[in-house]
Amino acid sequence: MSLLKDAFNWIKDHGQFQTTQVHGRIVSDRELYAIKAPTSSALQVHTLTALVEYIQSEFDTNEPLLIHIKDPETVTVMSKLNDDQNRNHYIQASAYVPSFRFDSYYDPEDINIKLQSVFVPNKDQALILKMVGNLKEDNVRGVGDDGISQAVTMKTGVATVADVKVVNPVTLAPYRTFIEVDQPESKFVLRMQNGLRVALFEADGGAWKNEAIRNIEDYLMEKLYDHNEAGKLTIIA
Repeated sequence: MSLLKDAFNWIKDHGQFQTTQVHGRIVSDRELYAIKAPTSSALQVHTLTALVEYIQSEFDTNEPLLIHIKDPETVTVMSKLNDDQNRNHYIQASAYVPSFRFDSYYDPEDINIKLQSVFVPNKDQALILKMVGNLKEDNVRGVGDDGISQAVTMKTGVATVADVKVVNPVTLAPYRTFIEVDQPESKFVLRMQNGLRVALFEADGGAWKNEAIRNIEDYLMEKLYDHNEAGKLTIIA
């Protein structure tokens, strides 16, 4: 019992601190740590639909919210700053984006599958599919390659072949952001190597990212119109 009493007295004595004033500032005789208000971590979802439904439900709060569109794949919903200059992070949507290795060469079969599964159908996608499906030989001609276009040998009929010029750049729309919004089209350089190897190189300097972010912002503004009109929503991108 004496040992417990001694321990209690030690804690009581050492839990106290003294303050004094030095050069006009209040200082302590030991280092102190502020106890900060707790903040929530974000619920993880993978669609904008789930994020919108969560906000509309006001399940955790009906206070004004800040929506931060970090990039084409990430949107986070947060509170205002509290007294400790921290925020509650309520929900974060992270898009499922199918993989495609830009700047890497694929064989015809693989590029055919990728073009149909991870790109939105458009005119240039259809032209590339047709070209890849009709390549005749494993020799991509260097003759006439001006750095922009190449000549490849393709089937042009039942029993005929011909040299066909591949014109660059091509305009394609890969799935690169949330499925609820339009996928931005952008320019790509199409190149081929001997052995019928095909690659796509991005050629818009990343401008598609700004368009994707604007598309996300427009979607959220439309779906959360009532919250925005009520002054309960701020969207930054």
